[in-house]
Amino acid sequence: MAGDERAIELSKQDLRAVTAFAAACAETVLAVFEADQPGDSRPRVAVEAAWEFARGGERGKALRDTAWAALKAAGGAQTLAAGEAARAAMSAAAAAYLHPLAEATQVKHILGAAAHAAAAAETVAGRGPQAGAEHVGRAARRASPAVVHVLKRFPAAPGGGGRVGELMRILDDDLRSPARAE
Repeated sequence: MAGDERAIELSKQDLRAVTAFAAACAETVLAVFEADQPGDSRPRVAVEAAWEFARGGERGKALRDTAWAALKAAGGAQTLAAGEAARAAMSAAAAAYLHPLAEATQVKHILGAAAHAAAAAETVAGRGPQAGAEHVGRAARRASPAVVHVLKRFPAAPGGGGRVGELMRILDDDLRSPARAE
């Protein structure tokens, strides 16, 4: 990708920071999925794999496989909240595969777990958009300066994506705000 003006410098430490953030966000709603599907450990295994990578493990086939498995678990969930919780876990494992391309769609690798977790929390709380916004606020406080620094190398989050996309854009705006110190 040398000479590609769309390329972004990403180190393994950058990927580990993003993955740790995503895993921490997904972890907050694992119980939502587990209450719905108590015998299905696929989302938890995906979050554990994300943490393993974030703490120095390898980025390999097992990490990808756990992400796909968590996505399949989302399809078997009985509630919208449980499905979003499983998608948060999938996004946590997939965060390690952030591509060094200056494309807005890559922001999903950084903020997807937080947005899906917020959607799950919003659905469970039953208080409408306020609950999702509160969850996004907690995710913003969880983001390390390293995560914010990586995020700011990419274009703003893309449009679309329903409520999850909205929550992602709210978080993206918050983390990019001039008032936020890196």
